[in-house]
Amino acid sequence: MGTKWFAAPWGVALALVAVTAVAAPTAALGRAPDRARSAQRTVLTNADAGRTVTASPGADVEVRLTHHRVDGLTYSWGIPTSGDPAVLRRTSGRTTPGGDAAAVFHAEGGGVATVTVLPRCRADQGQVCPLVIVPWKARIEVR
Repeated sequence: MGTKWFAAPWGVALALVAVTAVAAPTAALGRAPDRARSAQRTVLTNADAGRTVTASPGADVEVRLTHHRVDGLTYSWGIPTSGDPAVLRRTSGRTTPGGDAAAVFHAEGGGVATVTVLPRCRADQGQVCPLVIVPWKARIEVR
């Protein structure tokens, strides 16, 4: 039992040294650690349609949309776009064969940009896609 209590402070000390060794070079280069950068990322999903979010300059906004089926209709996504790349610039974007889409936007400067993507409809035999399809949109305020 005495060995366990004697070893515990050494384990804590080694963990602190490891954290300091990892964080120190990053801080010395003037960059924030990865976990701080990831903390400045807002993730939006299908449920966030119509939402307004605020982002700081330099932060990222990630959009992750998943395809869905309703009454014999399959809705899939294209790559989301920014209405104002000077405010919110897309840095990556992709779609999957199944109809999901993802994109990352970087907040460049102050202003407002709307991220938009229009769903595509594919109907099962005997079904008909609606004539009007509402786009997914989110309003991003960068300040």
